[in-house]
Amino acid sequence: MKNSHPLIRVHSRSLADKILLLLLLIPAAASALPRNDPVPGGVALVPLEAAGDARPEVRYRQRKVLVLRDGDQWTAVVGIPLSAEPGEQQVVERQGGRELTHPFHVESKAYTEQRLTVKKKYVAPSAEQLARYRRDRESINRAKASWLTPATIETDFDLPVHGVRSSPFGLKRFFNGEPRSPHKGLDIAAAEGTPVKAPAGGTVVGVGDYFFNGKTVFIDHGRGLLTMYCHLSHIDVEPGQAIGRGEVLGKVGKTGRVTGPHLHWSVLLNRTLVDPGLFISEEDLASLVPTKE
Repeated sequence: MKNSHPLIRVHSRSLADKILLLLLLIPAAASALPRNDPVPGGVALVPLEAAGDARPEVRYRQRKVLVLRDGDQWTAVVGIPLSAEPGEQQVVERQGGRELTHPFHVESKAYTEQRLTVKKKYVAPSAEQLARYRRDRESINRAKASWLTPATIETDFDLPVHGVRSSPFGLKRFFNGEPRSPHKGLDIAAAEGTPVKAPAGGTVVGVGDYFFNGKTVFIDHGRGLLTMYCHLSHIDVEPGQAIGRGEVLGKVGKTGRVTGPHLHWSVLLNRTLVDPGLFISEEDLASLVPTKE
């Protein structure tokens, strides 16, 4: 019988050729997982042994780890601390009363340096300011410890704001000539008041106005995957609020320790700050033209 579909008119070809052609006409499904980059501050994708629909429990350094499907395979999505030494690491999978160890290797990575001049109080804060910082840290740590279990978890993030990459993740920073902890987020410079949008669906689990971070929002995307937005001029959401991809959570500002208006965007996995660039498309990452570093 003559096939009337112009795309599969393949009478002279073998059955195998016909099947291959049909498969080529079906769009390939893109992986929803972040990019695998097992370096300090990166993400390790570790295949697990568990089969079936029951999500296994996995821990890394005693902390629960995000576990997602990758086709028919359960995969641990592990956040690696910037302080991690290169070499062998492992996660522990628990299933049916058993514990299975899965090793993975952390590669070395050299991060660049940045030297900034900031207000003296942010380099040598007073006793009163340090007391405020300690209170801030308690609030921030509570938000970071959130563990919600939504039915759907999105890890293919959109950029929360478009602009210029003013400081990349992992940058070794010096403030007024003094060394400080590495930069644990992605800074995107944009005009003050520019809307900041949720990169994926989630729940707001914290808001605050902090000494160093300024006006800040935390979103829990599920099972230890959180995002943080700092230095906002205005916050448009409340704790407990569900927020969808693309909804406005606040506006770019210059509150807290800053040298100008920008968004500091952080991503956390298993309470570990990791490179946000691994969760956005290569195209979006390339669109963040860097300033001179």
